[in-house]
Amino acid sequence: MPADATDPENLPEVARIARDLIRFDTTNYGEGRAHGEREAAEYVGAFLESLGLVPEYYEPIPRRTNLMVRVPGRDRGKPALVLHGHLDVVPAVADDWSVDPFEGVVRDGMLWGRGAVDMKDMDAMILASVAELLRAGEQPARDIIVVFFADEENGGVEGSQLVVRDRPEWFAGAAEAISEVGGYSIGVGNKRAYLLQVGEKALVWLRLKTRGTAGHGSRLHPDNAITRLAEAVAALGRTEWPIALTETTRQTVADLAALCGGDPADPDAIAESTGKAAPFLRSTFRTTTNPTGLTAGYKHNVIPDAASAAIDVRTLPGQEDAVLAEIQRIVGDDIEIEISHRDIGLEVPFSGALVEAMVGALERHDPGIPVVPYLMGGGTDNKALAELGIAGFGFAPLRLPSDIDFTGMFHGVDERVPIDALVFGQRVLTDLLRTY
Repeated sequence: MPADATDPENLPEVARIARDLIRFDTTNYGEGRAHGEREAAEYVGAFLESLGLVPEYYEPIPRRTNLMVRVPGRDRGKPALVLHGHLDVVPAVADDWSVDPFEGVVRDGMLWGRGAVDMKDMDAMILASVAELLRAGEQPARDIIVVFFADEENGGVEGSQLVVRDRPEWFAGAAEAISEVGGYSIGVGNKRAYLLQVGEKALVWLRLKTRGTAGHGSRLHPDNAITRLAEAVAALGRTEWPIALTETTRQTVADLAALCGGDPADPDAIAESTGKAAPFLRSTFRTTTNPTGLTAGYKHNVIPDAASAAIDVRTLPGQEDAVLAEIQRIVGDDIEIEISHRDIGLEVPFSGALVEAMVGALERHDPGIPVVPYLMGGGTDNKALAELGIAGFGFAPLRLPSDIDFTGMFHGVDERVPIDALVFGQRVLTDLLRTY
């Protein structure tokens, strides 16, 4: 099927799979509220069964479905490679979109819908790559453990964390893992480069809480919980955290500076050379503390006695405790801080046989384009696998047009991915599975 086959009735298989997955509304609101992944997991399982594989399911919580299948490799003496994705997506407010976020619309050479980049595109590439090998009577170079997790958008609390705890045998013999948010291209000035993810910031979801005195909305009322909360949220949300480069981000800055001719002593300026990817990259150089929700009150003329705010904190690996102490200083000792979820940061070397194989696969399909390591500002299910000693990378290869705000699509409105980028990604991924 040609890469430009964007007719909805004439799509390449990888795009058809991605479209089908988008049509399953697997919205995850977090904190245990979700539509569930069961139907999407059953679709994936049926596809794998059509290839002669026998997937295993694990649903520790109703409708929060995980599945795994092991694809035998040519050399079973090599450590297995985990290839994993998640099937849940963040909510989408349909009125904000120009298309139905769960219709899987094909328009302007792109596939639109919630999950198009996070991460039903990669899910489809995994399935299509395995299918291409098996239908041709081939095997991957080593055992591939294909896993699809639930609940990644809630930190894997009801997904990968439970799978790792209760089904560690799924990952027997595995040393490395590949998942989302890496391997895609960005513009650097008038040049192109690929970002390969070798690290993830730590996540701390916390809630700021204030207490006050309830009363009538018409009163002169100095002990207002909402006012105190608003002051704390504003102070934290406006905090400019300092740049603190890690081994990975120092190399990111140096490599991008070499491409754009900028001064590596100014990481933010170097990031600006990447255009629309700049906000995403700048967040990898520092801690971020973003307010994401407010809860207070129950009637217009009643002053409530409590208020709370959700804060999404992302710190560089190992800085979690220091950042929490600084947050308390910023908001003040009278603000209660409650941690609702906390995980680890990761950083693995940009070296070794798998890194060389990923770089080599990109080179064969897009010759002469440099590959730059980076530390992702978000997180993936690689964090759960790290508990088993499995080193995780982000490699969902996509060759993208320079004018697309790809990183802005994550959790954004009108999420979409070029169909020819999906085709490119599947070719690169299949090549990697054949050769590594």
